[in-house]
Amino acid sequence: MAAEDLGSRLRELAPQVLGALLRRYDAFDTCEDAVQEALLAAVRQWPTDGTPDDPRAWLVTVASRRVVDHIRSEQSRRRREEVAAIQDGPDAERTPPPGEPAFGDRDDTLALLFMCCHPALTESSRIALTLRAVGGLRTAEVARAFLVPEATMGPRISRAKQRIRAEGSRFGMPSGEEYSERLGAVLHVLYLIFNEGYTASSGPDLRRDDLTSEAIRLTRAVHRSLPDDGEVAGLLALMLMTDARRATRTDPDGGLVPLAEQDRARWDIAAIEEGVGLVTDAMMRSPIGPYQLQAAIAALHVQASRAADTDWQQIRILYRILGRIAPNPMVTLNHAVAVAMTDGPCEALELLTHLDTDTRMARHHRLHAVRAHLLELAGDNPAAHDAYLRAAQLTTSLPEQRYLLDKADRLSRAGAAVDRTKP
Repeated sequence: MAAEDLGSRLRELAPQVLGALLRRYDAFDTCEDAVQEALLAAVRQWPTDGTPDDPRAWLVTVASRRVVDHIRSEQSRRRREEVAAIQDGPDAERTPPPGEPAFGDRDDTLALLFMCCHPALTESSRIALTLRAVGGLRTAEVARAFLVPEATMGPRISRAKQRIRAEGSRFGMPSGEEYSERLGAVLHVLYLIFNEGYTASSGPDLRRDDLTSEAIRLTRAVHRSLPDDGEVAGLLALMLMTDARRATRTDPDGGLVPLAEQDRARWDIAAIEEGVGLVTDAMMRSPIGPYQLQAAIAALHVQASRAADTDWQQIRILYRILGRIAPNPMVTLNHAVAVAMTDGPCEALELLTHLDTDTRMARHHRLHAVRAHLLELAGDNPAAHDAYLRAAQLTTSLPEQRYLLDKADRLSRAGAAVDRTKP
């Protein structure tokens, strides 16, 4: 197995192995350390000894032995009680109750995602723990995703696991109302991971392809576990159709290329077709939700052969519905852009006035960037110039900053040229 294929396979198996261990031993730190040791053993042994017939079972066995070794070395009462619970030894298997899979035979990725998205954790802690435990990223990689030192991220992840333990959470799928609430948190975390990869909030690169790929991989795992959930399908469809434009979003120098100027012939047609199929099927058989609506909007964008062929009327209607069932400032901004394309920029600018007092948008560059675009469409170039500059000051993404400054500079030069023609 090639090194790249081996790494991809181990990353896919890591959360399944961790879930199997947590289901049996329920000790997050210990189990995660054991999984990492098992993965390292696989990296050393598989290239020379060959890949086992059942790679997951091999990893579960090796990791389980590491857990038991750790438990037996602990002197605390809690550890001794855990040893007593497995007194038949590290290689013995208890007989599962009727209907329960044998140890290691079940894919617990979804249950692990639910644990990482515990309601007691902050949003940033949920994301970090999900990337570390379910995504298989090393602490250093998670730290890079957050643009913080590894020395900062390590304790943050440890605190998240300690908080889960302090809450008395047991590994497994929640039920009832808690299940619905936790699933929403899982989807939101995956959505945020994807968005951070699609447009990095800061740094020199517009994209973080590792994060978008990981978000899609994890969302696929959720979809496999919940194939009939319309919102899971909608989120996966949204990611696929958005990521289909990845190669065309930057120029050779890494500069931002807006949607209307992208080379549509280079979009990933297979991803688009899969996404369109997912959202079409979901909307026909499931209650309509926010992710399905966003995916339907994405489908209208990617199915247009030219920017001029985009069905802005339908997009405007979908954003209006989305604003009713899941109102937030970003929906309002996107709705305003659609209104500008159907009813003109003045109508759209009116929509933005409702966001001026929204504390969530006070220092968000996108409000000023959208306003600048609408003002430019309305012909108010001086105001648009100032808004572009304000947006550039607020963003911490260097490609976005360069794009916004370039827009402001073009308006400034155009204004100067007009002044020179005046008598």
